[in-house]
Amino acid sequence: MRLVTWNVNSLKQRMPRLLPWLDERQPDVLCLQETKLADDALAELLGDELESRGYEIAAHGEAAWNGVAIVSRVGLDDVATGLAGAPGFPHPEARAVAATCDGIRVHSVYVPNGRVPDSDHYEYKLKWLAALRDVVAAAPDAAVVCGDMNIAPSDADVFDPDAYVGQTHVTPRERKALEELMALGLHDVVRDRWPDQRVFSYWDYRAGMFHQDLGMRIDLVLAGEPVAARVRAAWIDRHARKGKGPSDHAPVIVDLDRAPDGDIGPVVPPPSNPVVRRGAKKLPQA
Repeated sequence: MRLVTWNVNSLKQRMPRLLPWLDERQPDVLCLQETKLADDALAELLGDELESRGYEIAAHGEAAWNGVAIVSRVGLDDVATGLAGAPGFPHPEARAVAATCDGIRVHSVYVPNGRVPDSDHYEYKLKWLAALRDVVAAAPDAAVVCGDMNIAPSDADVFDPDAYVGQTHVTPRERKALEELMALGLHDVVRDRWPDQRVFSYWDYRAGMFHQDLGMRIDLVLAGEPVAARVRAAWIDRHARKGKGPSDHAPVIVDLDRAPDGDIGPVVPPPSNPVVRRGAKKLPQA
């Protein structure tokens, strides 16, 4: 099984890239975030294209903001939209959808940004993460939590820790909330595969950040022990971040049971003398 998570930053904008990528990479399960489409609009835009390729889709969206989906060709059973017990801001947002795909409980999640530490949205983020933990705790061994977590797990997951001091995505409380989720027995499968590598999944559009490899790793695949034991390859598809009209996030690809031919690596070597532009960074919003 090939499992992928990808924050597409507007499904409508990314359609010219998504379908060729889908045909090339052939995922069995694709978790999408930031679709920015209501469910009926998403079905109208993508439904026929997916059906012709043998996929089903479970979506939970809202017009113009947020939105998550699971696309699968190995089954979509027991679909659940939203998170039981999750707070709203002020109303519940379309940030989580779950389904059982070939025996794996897949959660596609778009964690709130947090905006500014100590703000109401930051507290909302922490409460939302606590609700996610409670949901996953019901069956952690069979779970895979995929998505834009809006948290860099450690300082190794940002290009320059000093550039993010005092900002969201790296604060101790956010990282503790992520650690509490992982304490259920979930493995960060990309970091397990590449423990000492420079691995990013998000690069700001501005100031040549991608070309200098000045990014963050905030898109994660967290897998329970039985699923993590099946991982044969785990990598960041940087090619999907290149070219015309990309998302600012790259897909994270995990292969279970069978690895593709060749040695799949997550990254291009970092530039020898990167230009650190502290004034040019921009954290993902929403």
